[in-house]
Amino acid sequence: MRRTWRGNRVILFMLSLLLCGGFIFVSASGLSSNVEGVAASPLNFVVRILNGLGLSSTELVSDLTEIESLRERNAELEEQLIRLQVELIDLREINSDYLRLVELLDYTTSTDNQEFVTADVIGVDQDSSLRSIIINRGTRDGLAVGMPVVTDLGLVGRIFRVSSNAAQVQLITDQNSAISGRLQTTRVEGSVIGLLAGNLRMTFIPLGADIVEGDLVVTSGLGGNLPADIVIGQVTSIRQFEFELFQETEIRSLINFDTLEIVLVITSFEPVDLSIFEEAEEAQ
Repeated sequence: MRRTWRGNRVILFMLSLLLCGGFIFVSASGLSSNVEGVAASPLNFVVRILNGLGLSSTELVSDLTEIESLRERNAELEEQLIRLQVELIDLREINSDYLRLVELLDYTTSTDNQEFVTADVIGVDQDSSLRSIIINRGTRDGLAVGMPVVTDLGLVGRIFRVSSNAAQVQLITDQNSAISGRLQTTRVEGSVIGLLAGNLRMTFIPLGADIVEGDLVVTSGLGGNLPADIVIGQVTSIRQFEFELFQETEIRSLINFDTLEIVLVITSFEPVDLSIFEEAEEAQ
């Protein structure tokens, strides 16, 4: 038995050597290339699939990392954009306030013998029967009832209520407002009243007076309630009626009361008190 097993081992070893030698010979001679190609095709296919999966996984991980980075960058840019927008709004407001203050300064320097207090508009009431604004200046700033309120574009109104740190201004467009005015070119006088719709009208103009559309209407100073030569508005149309003793004009204020933010109060003007003369006339 032992000899048989040893003989079989020798025979198997010799057969293995012969097979290896045959494979080496066949491979060296190129006869096995077709067989190798057929055998390697499935392996190459599997290798390509595995390589593709590996590349896809790598690209996916890279894309996910890049997307996360882009999201963080986008969030940073959005935050920067918000800050820049806030800064831009602030700069626009500062520039707008600067321009308004420059215009008011030009107006004050061109006006002789008058003193002004600058005030911010903190309240607007143009929907009720009384058209008015509230400003953030009061008696402690030298304000008093009757003081004129203006801008560089003309007359805003007059103070009719005042506290220590605020004042209410009756606008010239209020229906209870009446101002003595005159046409700038012809010096024809009349009374400028406010209308319920918020417009202005100049009444009691003599029939023979020459009126030109576009002419400016200014305060006349009559009655002592306002300084003379403050712009009230501009003539837009002329109204004449048969059998009337006077003619009228529609007037447009140069001021946009809806966007009014900064005004000037003429503190050096003191309205004239004519009540003593009225009482004397009544006594006679």
